Formats: sequence, C-alpha cells, structure tokens
Amino acid sequence: MSVLKGKKIVLGISAGIAAYKTAHLVRYFIKAGAEIRVIMTPASKDFVTPLTLSTLSKYPVASNFYSKNDDSAVWNSHVDYGLWADFMIIAPATANTMAKMAHGICDNLLLATYLSAKCPVYFAPTMDLDMYLHPSTLKNMATLSAYGNICIAATSGELASGLVGEGRMAEPESIVSFIEKELSKDLPLKGKKVMITAGPTYESIDPVRFIGNHSSGKMGFELAKEAANLGAEVLLIAGPSNEVLSHSLVERVDVVSAQDMYDVAHAGYQSCDIVICAAAVADYRPKNVATLKLKKSSGELALELIKTKDILASLGAQKQGQFLVGFALETDNEINNALGKLKKKNLDLIVLNSLQDKGAGFKKSTNKVTLIDKSEKISEFSLKSKAAVAVDIFNEIISKINA
Repeated sequence: MSVLKGKKIVLGISAGIAAYKTAHLVRYFIKAGAEIRVIMTPASKDFVTPLTLSTLSKYPVASNFYSKNDDSAVWNSHVDYGLWADFMIIAPATANTMAKMAHGICDNLLLATYLSAKCPVYFAPTMDLDMYLHPSTLKNMATLSAYGNICIAATSGELASGLVGEGRMAEPESIVSFIEKELSKDLPLKGKKVMITAGPTYESIDPVRFIGNHSSGKMGFELAKEAANLGAEVLLIAGPSNEVLSHSLVERVDVVSAQDMYDVAHAGYQSCDIVICAAAVADYRPKNVATLKLKKSSGELALELIKTKDILASLGAQKQGQFLVGFALETDNEINNALGKLKKKNLDLIVLNSLQDKGAGFKKSTNKVTLIDKSEKISEFSLKSKAAVAVDIFNEIISKINA
C-alpha cells in the first residue's frame, strides 16, 4: 500500500510535449489508491486528449471555467478544487505557466486553482535546454520554491528539439516516488529501518514433500504494510505465502526453510531499528533429506528430526539497541508461557495469540492479541482485523521507542 492511498490530487497539465506522459502519471496515482481530478490549460489539449485523461481518472477533465457552448453549463470552481485537494501537482510545468505562477497572472482555470490552493503544490518543469537555463526561468523556479512550492527537478536526456541536456520532465514513476518520499517525511517511523519475518517455513523431506504449518503470512504482511505507511524502510522476509504486497518502501525477500530465514535475518539485523519476528518458523527439520522421492511401502516411515536454529533467540542474544518483538501462539497457560519467552529470548515486546480465541490464528483475516512488554505490563485487545492489529502493535512500539 502506498502513502498515496486515499489522497485527493489535483493534476494540472500545461502545454508541453511531456503532457503525453500524464496518462501514465494518472494511471500510477490511481493504482496507488489516490483520487485524482485533472485540470488542463486549453493549449495542453493539443498534446493529450481530455477523453484519455477522463477515462483513466474516472472524472471529467476541466479546462475552462464553464462551457461556452452549453447554456446549462456547470461552473468549474477553482476555489472548490483548491480546497478539495490534499496536494496539487503541475506536470508538465512549462516556462510560460511557471512565469505566470511566479507573478500571479491568472488567465485560465489551472492558474486560478493554483492561486487558490491551500494545499502543498508540486511542479515538474519541462522545456528545451536553453529555455530551462535562461536566467528568467531559473529565477521563476526559485521564486516558486520560495513560495513553498516543491520542485520535482527536470532530468537530462534527449529533448524534443533534438538537443541533449537538462529539461526533460521527470518520468511518471519518478514523480510518484518523489511525492511518496515527501509525504513520508513527517511520519513517525521516517528514517527507521524495520525487519519483519512472515509466513511459514517448509523443511524438505525429499524433493516433493516437506514439513510445514498452516501460517498464511497475513499478520506479517499487514505489519510490513503498516510499517511502510508509517514511513519506515521495510525488509520483509517471507516464507512460502500467497500474500501480495506492493509498496515502494518494502523490500521483499522470499525464503523457504528456517535456515534460509535465519541467514537473511542475521544478514540484515545490524542495520535495523525495529525487528518483528511474526513468522511461524519450524522448530524441527528432517536430519537427512532424501535426494530422490521416497516411495510408498507397506511399512511405516520413521523420520529423525533435529532442532532448527532459533532465529528469535539468536537475535535477542545479539541485540544492540534494536527494538525486538516476538510472537507467541499458545494453546494453554498462555500468559506464563509468553512471559517466559519474553525473558528467555531478550525481547522488548511479545504478541500473544491464543488458539482458544475464536477468530484468531492461522489463515484468518482477524486476530485477537495480548501485548506484554519488558516490565510485564499486559495490554489486551479485542478481536480485530489483522490490519487493525498491526496498527495497535505499532502504536505500542512507537510509544516505547519514544518514551
């Protein structure tokens, strides 16, 4: 999930050749979960059609205050646009449009909306090399930045004129990434690195069989999503899972066995600030793995199992300032077992699940947890969606690290 989810965006398009890229920009914003309204200068319609943009954004495109050919036309209120938006972006921002923005010239709906906007305004310049480097253009961009507008700098490359140099509008993917990072700046976990383990591990018996468990990874994935939404850079170490997560701040590493997960977790541990071990890691694995598929026989099959390495305990033993969180899934004597695990493994917080609670456990979209901290403070929560549980867990973590 992107930090753009649920954001209301006004996209202003002025008349530059890079306007053709705005169809992709709209699509990326929509895919990220944002709601978007497009305002075009009349001349920009020579470069990209309102029909394309209205189809992608699912809203009519505005370019005039009202339709002069429609007696019952509805007024497009620049004030309403400016109040509605969480932020506004003008892309492409041509030399002409930036000059008008800098000097308060208001001769179209886009400029009127810009001057009315109460929200942050981003602008992505585009023009030919000599225009981009002209003192007046540089002065206007500096003026806009001094107003508090945020410049998404042009890049170097081949320009429409055939020249090669600075002046290309940033690519749509780069614009979206830039804004996501800007929106993350004031989030409580900005600058923090969070490592989360999720899902089951599979311990091979032979090339086609394994020992596993019923973990779906849902809880770990919700935790990774919430951490990223709070601004953290997230390393998600996922055992075999069908869960999907797309977020620019989440790096997913897929593993299979407990040993795989151990190796990746230890490789990333020292650079992390917060570590949450939510994976259901196998406690045992076959001592010997058959190289060929085991054939069915009339007799019984005996497997010799040996212990896997305890990831959580080994991280606790090496802890150097990390905030370490573990999970305990219990069926009896829940609180005492969780407290024992908290102390034995040198944890800062433990999340207790009980299989006795209806609606909690593997493969469910809900969970019921009890949080226990180092001082043995116990906080019980009601049955909630796993997304809401992730919020509760991070609220507790943030309160501890900021104490």
